Amino acid sequence: MARITQSSNDKIESSPLSAKRDREDPGLLSDQIRNALTDEIASGKLPAGAALDEQDLANRFGASRTPVREALRQLSVSGLVEIRPRRGVVVTRLTPEQIMDMFETTAEVEAMCVRLATYRMTPLERSHLLDLHEASRSLVEKGDIDGYDAFNSRFHEAIYLATHNSFMAEQALAIRARLKSFRRTQLRQADRIHRSRDEHEGIMVAIAQGDGEEASRRMRAHMLNAASAIGSYIAAHSIAD
Repeated sequence: MARITQSSNDKIESSPLSAKRDREDPGLLSDQIRNALTDEIASGKLPAGAALDEQDLANRFGASRTPVREALRQLSVSGLVEIRPRRGVVVTRLTPEQIMDMFETTAEVEAMCVRLATYRMTPLERSHLLDLHEASRSLVEKGDIDGYDAFNSRFHEAIYLATHNSFMAEQALAIRARLKSFRRTQLRQADRIHRSRDEHEGIMVAIAQGDGEEASRRMRAHMLNAASAIGSYIAAHSIAD
């Protein structure tokens, strides 16, 4: 079984500073560790079956074990790793077909959400969604993947809430949590971050026109394009390796 090795070059920050921030905001540090591991798993640098040791990771990232444990928990929720009692954590073996199945499912759920939201959202909710979309322009221009990923979550979650169907929103959030890591990774493929915003623009136009069916169609295509992007990203890095 492969095992992750420590590299001093991979530390997020020097130990004193990272230790200080670990105490102040362990959530932020755990997100950074999760994102770094997500990229390595998606690119194949961390292959299926690789063992992830909490202490090795803590040393590597210059952090305590607390944010590392939280990062691994989040990766487990996304299905990227498996936490085995008394046996540690290992990278899950996921096929491209499994990933596509998950995106196909979420595409249908998201399409249903935006269709209902188009007809049910209040003027205030529509204004908030538009504000979020407009604010994302600078993130795309800067190529800020982490910033855009955070925005992307808020954008889609605002649509879930605008359905005014609490059960549907809960289901959409649960599926989104399962795909969180994959949805971030797909933004690294070529110009995907630009195309993602363009697709959001099309969805916003349909919402503004009150056309729930068109908004639904565009959202479905948006999600399937994301699936295609992550497939291309994984294939490109597999070839490179």
